[in-house]
This record gives sequence, C-alpha cells and structure tokens, in this order.
Amino acid sequence: MNKQYKLVRCTINGKERETMVDVRASLTDMLRNDFRLTSVKKGCEVGECGACNVLINGECFNSCIYLAAWADGKEILTLEGLEGPNGEISDIQQAFIDEAAVQCGFCTPGAIMSAVEILNEGRELSDEEIRIRMSGHLCRCTGYENIFRAVKKTMLKRLAAASGNRQGE
Repeated sequence: MNKQYKLVRCTINGKERETMVDVRASLTDMLRNDFRLTSVKKGCEVGECGACNVLINGECFNSCIYLAAWADGKEILTLEGLEGPNGEISDIQQAFIDEAAVQCGFCTPGAIMSAVEILNEGRELSDEEIRIRMSGHLCRCTGYENIFRAVKKTMLKRLAAASGNRQGE
C-alpha cells in the first residue's frame, strides 16, 4: 500500500515549523510525534473527550479528528505555548491549581485550551455559556465544578484588569 505524504508548514506556539506528514495522520499525531508536544493527549481519538484540544488560528479544535495536512499555513497553540518568557505558568493554569481543578491531569491541557479560547474573547460569559463552552470535556477525576470555577475566576480577573486599565488611560 502506497502512503501519500504532504509537507506541512505552520506556526506552532509562535515558531515557524515544517514537517512531512502522512496525509492520513491526525494533528494530534503530528504534534506529539514530530514536535514532542505531549500536552496534546491521545484520549478517545474520535473527538469526544477534549483531551487533545488545541487552538488553530484562535479557535479550539479536537486535534484527533483534524488532519495534520489541514494545519498547513495555520497558527497552532498548545498548552506548551502558554508558558511565559521565564517559564512561568499562565493565569488560567494557576487558577486550575488554585481551584483544585486538576487531579490526574490527563484532561487538563485540553480543558485549559478551551478556557483560553473563552478568555481570549475578552467578554463576560454567563455561567450557562461557560458550562456549554466547556462541555466538550470528559473528566473522571476532578469534577466539572472546579474547572468551571477556574475559568470563571480567570475571566472575571482579566475583565476587571482590562476595565482598570481603561479607567487609568
């Protein structure tokens, strides 16, 4: 059986990257195998659990059902891309710690990436909207309430900071 390959050029966590991929390979496989980005978890591999979520051009996707070939020309952000210049964790990662929204940690990177999409909108979502937007995640350990609190807490802190910045202008 002949395999077909495609050269994929994209930006991953702010760095221009390229690799040759089997046209049948998932983005999860490319990120994990070619670039060693192990925050992208292989969970269900059918787009149901959210453990593999990454941002592609700012929008959250299940990378297990997104072909690596489709990533050509795209900007991809994984959990590793949230790291600050001195290795510090992001505010949403800290909120997950503060709210005990992590336990085994398998689902955590994907949940954080969904939260990043929400937070990047820069607007206040209702509790129901947050719950709906975070509903694509399966967590067997922590409990969804802790994850919800971490997202809401960070959203409100960012909005308060933005409001304070506007008032001081």
